[in-house]
Amino acid sequence: MPVTHEPVDFIREIVAADVQSGKHGGRVATRFPPEPNGYLHIGHAKSICLNFGIAQEFGGTCNLRFDDTNPTKEEVEYVESIKESVRWLGFDWEDREYYASDYFDRLYDYAIDLIKAGKAYVDALSAEEIRQYRGTLTKPGRNSPCRDRSIEENLDLFTRMRAGEFADGAFVLRARIDMASPNINMRDPTLYRILKVPHHRSGDKWLIYPMYDYAHPISDALERITHSLCTLEFEDHRPLYDWTLDQLDVPSHPQQIEFARLNVSYTVLSKRRLLELVEGRYVSGWDDPRMPTLVGLRRRGYTPESIRDFCARIGVAKSEGVVDVALLEHCLRDDLNRWVPRRMAVLRPLRVVIENYPEGQVEDVDVINNPEDPPAGTRKVPFSRVLYIERDDFREDPPKKFYRLSPGREVRLRCAYFVKCERVVKDDRGEIVELRCTYDPGTRGGNAPDGRKVKATLHWVSAAHALPAEVRLYDRLFSVESPGAGGRDYKEDLNPNSLEVVYPACLEPSLASATAGERFQFERLGYFIVDQDSSEDRLVFNRTTTLKDAWTRIEGRQL
Repeated sequence: MPVTHEPVDFIREIVAADVQSGKHGGRVATRFPPEPNGYLHIGHAKSICLNFGIAQEFGGTCNLRFDDTNPTKEEVEYVESIKESVRWLGFDWEDREYYASDYFDRLYDYAIDLIKAGKAYVDALSAEEIRQYRGTLTKPGRNSPCRDRSIEENLDLFTRMRAGEFADGAFVLRARIDMASPNINMRDPTLYRILKVPHHRSGDKWLIYPMYDYAHPISDALERITHSLCTLEFEDHRPLYDWTLDQLDVPSHPQQIEFARLNVSYTVLSKRRLLELVEGRYVSGWDDPRMPTLVGLRRRGYTPESIRDFCARIGVAKSEGVVDVALLEHCLRDDLNRWVPRRMAVLRPLRVVIENYPEGQVEDVDVINNPEDPPAGTRKVPFSRVLYIERDDFREDPPKKFYRLSPGREVRLRCAYFVKCERVVKDDRGEIVELRCTYDPGTRGGNAPDGRKVKATLHWVSAAHALPAEVRLYDRLFSVESPGAGGRDYKEDLNPNSLEVVYPACLEPSLASATAGERFQFERLGYFIVDQDSSEDRLVFNRTTTLKDAWTRIEGRQL
């Protein structure tokens, strides 16, 4: 699976050095560990490409492991969508599909070992009291009154927690580390909590569930992961990761390495916020084409190749930054431009009658399918006396530098003829409803034998052959680069014009056979994909992106 750009980054340098030195026996084993509480987004794509990419590059393995330790938020729907998205991106975990819940029994046994070693205790403080006792960044924490329980009492209480004798929140199991540590994560973190909720895999077997910071390092160790790659917010958790493994008899001790998470302009990537958008019906669902989820991007018309290229171009850094969404859009156009077939569609039709073209005559003109792909050849498109052009391609009183059609002006119709506007027809309200034009029969194919030039070429569709369709014009979901900046509600920055539905748009007849998932470039309008809502009675197209590429004007800037 070739990648357009493959910069060397600090993580690959670490892995290469470990392989060369023989650390971990020269093995490389990574994992992608999503929590099944939502759909994957473009930020997860960076992690997927990094973990699976490194495994491929160094001849190693990458596991898919679900962090399913919180059954209150997890669903099988999310599990299946995550697997589908990883496959869609082009990666395969083969038979290495794991779940934190696979290890619940061993995690429990390890917790017993910690209690017996005097490294963990059962605490009766409430969640709020634990926060108060924990202290602040400048003030050390205080020991819980329960911290000095005997090992026997802790074992008894923890066993009874598992048996379901206590209500949710009555007790937690905490690590006994250091309440004065400058790292708050080391101030006796919670390892287990009571949660009487059925699990999507283990059912009602468990009434207590491990915390992520406890389950994750042990899961890594049991799977003999060599390099545990995670985002920067877990950097302060690394001492707890190492402490947990140092206390236990586990088969390996992976190395946790942190990298900067992906932040994209005009986008929110918080799962909580994305869930709010879905539940608040600001969007139609997780797969709304305006969403940064992988299912949303896929429905919008993004390709896995373009997303992998984007992830390769942005690289892996140690410090946070914001990537311009224009780069993502550029990667998409760069991919689509090479292979997507061209078609003609008119979104806002204006009727054109060619007065000197024979009534009833229809001829087929040859139109290039893709100038970037010569083997794609040409297709036949019907041309007749009555056509549709874009309403925006005509001005009765044209401004300066407007070179498209206007009274008395001649333009080229794509691969057809030169036409000249002779007069304008208006309705009773003064609205333009029709243009009366003439054509030059000697310009068939779009060129004049006498060498005269025109300054504009317009796309068109024969009115008698036009295929009606619904076209959904998607734009960025947010109207500002940093939604929610300055403490305001990020929903105040939603773009009210992020979706415009056009019906009926007029398409060339060859699109009648288009099926869901097919992509096309509508000439001069952008890239479009046939939406899953399409039916025999109504074709529906989503605009993937416009043809205008903002990144080409700023390429080379520091990411």
